[in-house]
Amino acid sequence: MAQPSGEFRQEAARTRGGELVCGGLLVGVGAPEGSEVRPCPEEWRPRPRRIERSEPARGPADVAGRAVGPLAMGAGPADLPMLDREADVAELLGLLAEGRSIRLVGQAGSGRSALLSAVAEASADLAPGGVVQLCGHRRTAADLLQDLFAATHHAPGYRPDPGQLAAHLAEVAAVVVIDEAEPSGAELEQVLAAAPGCAFLLSVAPGSPALPADSHLRDHLVAGLSRAACLALTARLAGRPLDVEEKAWAVDLWFESEGLPLRFVQAAALLRQRDVSVDALVAAEEDRLGVFGAVQGPVQHPDPAVHENALRRSVPLPSVAETASPAVRLAEGLSEPAQAVLRLAVALGGECPTAPHLPALIDVGQGEAALAELADAGLAVSIGGHHRLTAGALELLAPHWPANGCVDGAAQHFAWWVGHGSVSPEQIAAEAEVVIGVLLADRAAGRDAAVVRLARAAAPALALALRWGAWERVLQLGLEAARRADSAVDQAWFHHEAAVHAICVQQPSRAVAELETALTLRAAAGEQRGVAGARRMLDLLRAEGRQLPAAAPVTVAARGPVIRKIAARVPRRLRSSRRRRVILASAALLTFGVLGTATAMTIGTDQPKGNDPHGRLDDVGDSLDGPPVPHASTTQSGTAGTGGSAPGSPTGEGESPGPSESGPSRSPSASPTHRATRSPGAGETDPAQPVTQQPPAPPQQPSQTAVPWPSFSISPTRSASPTPTQSASPTPTGTPSASSTPS
Repeated sequence: MAQPSGEFRQEAARTRGGELVCGGLLVGVGAPEGSEVRPCPEEWRPRPRRIERSEPARGPADVAGRAVGPLAMGAGPADLPMLDREADVAELLGLLAEGRSIRLVGQAGSGRSALLSAVAEASADLAPGGVVQLCGHRRTAADLLQDLFAATHHAPGYRPDPGQLAAHLAEVAAVVVIDEAEPSGAELEQVLAAAPGCAFLLSVAPGSPALPADSHLRDHLVAGLSRAACLALTARLAGRPLDVEEKAWAVDLWFESEGLPLRFVQAAALLRQRDVSVDALVAAEEDRLGVFGAVQGPVQHPDPAVHENALRRSVPLPSVAETASPAVRLAEGLSEPAQAVLRLAVALGGECPTAPHLPALIDVGQGEAALAELADAGLAVSIGGHHRLTAGALELLAPHWPANGCVDGAAQHFAWWVGHGSVSPEQIAAEAEVVIGVLLADRAAGRDAAVVRLARAAAPALALALRWGAWERVLQLGLEAARRADSAVDQAWFHHEAAVHAICVQQPSRAVAELETALTLRAAAGEQRGVAGARRMLDLLRAEGRQLPAAAPVTVAARGPVIRKIAARVPRRLRSSRRRRVILASAALLTFGVLGTATAMTIGTDQPKGNDPHGRLDDVGDSLDGPPVPHASTTQSGTAGTGGSAPGSPTGEGESPGPSESGPSRSPSASPTHRATRSPGAGETDPAQPVTQQPPAPPQQPSQTAVPWPSFSISPTRSASPTPTQSASPTPTGTPSASSTPS
């Protein structure tokens, strides 16, 4: 991981600058007088390219993990087995294969994230687009859609407007896995509607609003584990088999916790701390000191294991109250570096920075080991490229673990870090929640100047990283701090940036109000360059004919109560294939050649084309196999009697015509006078050609003519335009067809 190093306090914080494209707008970010928006030239607009499944980038979560690295996150290879979840995985895979979207609900610590990971790994081949994993922690609905677009399209520095985004996502067919999704209700339904070809599997926090009656999601309850699974999980994480007393203690915990996996991860951590105490007792007995400090001989026991078990019984197990809220006791048993990291996470509202920041913030050199220790104890979990405290840990630890100045200087460090040239936008996006946590901590401590300084440095960086939900939040916090500090210059800057954000998200009325406020403040402060920039954008917003380009209309494909099956999309590549038409046509000609003229006449009179005056058969073929083929008209010279055929029929364009192409395919009820235009599905013959009268066929119902996919109807009565290489087939009457060439 490329992280800046050195004494950061000796360097001045620099503002990150650059350009990005938002819809039809070109946004210049990081200018001294503020960002600016102008129409983007057509040749500068990105051309998004779909990311194939073979390419490595499959989601912002993966990008953030590669940007910071596993050591920076303090997360090694997980060794937690999936116990008692086979039925859940099989059920969820079956629903996803049908194209349904599922929302995982359950209590805090029920293992929703672990189940998501297991299903995501097993559903790699369910959809043509594979699996896309997203992080929903502190993401808005717009952020999730942008993350989905970035995971499926290659277009760096580009954020499409809602209309363009819907057009790009409409072609995506993938399984989208979202961990800790925060949008709910109508916002969540908008996310699903924007990608109608995707099946969503997401987890939500406990207490989320219930689904509406017309929702496209269905809830799946993630319950606790069985008693045997909980005992096996505890023994696996404790590193040894449980004795009788510990098994009884674990069973009591199972009844009290309803089998929540997180509680047994923490219970195993308590047992490991108890083993440390037992080892200390064993070492103390082996190293007894005499009166004069001489080491006495070790006490010999016939069976050391029996003696160790006796000493273990002398150390009491945690009580029921301690196991119900074990965060405080677990924190007391951590090492000093892990306790320092835990104290920092509590001060930042539960968000913990990655390991490279820890030496500069709390002087912890082995941050990777400290983060791994917190994760092993069940006090922290990795999500979105960094760690955060588990559910309920922050509330339990906050009264007992005050900040004690551990966030002093954090704002200065991150203000320097976000502007450093070696820091990538992906790294900034992964630390967005940590930056907001630093702003909130400094606001609570009354350090308004530090809040303003960090907000002015972080806002352009978050805008360029396309974390616009965090960008808006940072602007709000900076504006509040500037007002408390009574700084008109800073207030004008934040109002100006808020106007740029409003323009980018298509809120012109709010943008005008923010620009007018910034213009007034900058005029009073005498900032002429800032006044000029604000006036330019106001002119673009107000002037007729020179306004900023409007967003493309949102056209979202309709999504029924059951999303179309993803697996059914895979055979679409076989549709309208020339090879299939050649095979079907060859088979039809071979059949007709073997059966003879009488068989061809019988088949031709069974389904006369004149009974389909509206061309339903051709319409069905066109809708299944591709765009319709233009049909010939009777008024065209040299083409009389050559009716168009659907691309899916064996007598389509470029294939050999069927044996019945003339008189027998004409309906007896057809008028002798030909009109200039005819229905594209009706049979046509040459008026000069004598017609052999055939007995009228019984009328065919429309439902019988419909051909459902993937069934194919080989109709010998369809005619096609011949090519020079085609040979004529004899008609049932022995008269050559006007549309065929003599052999």
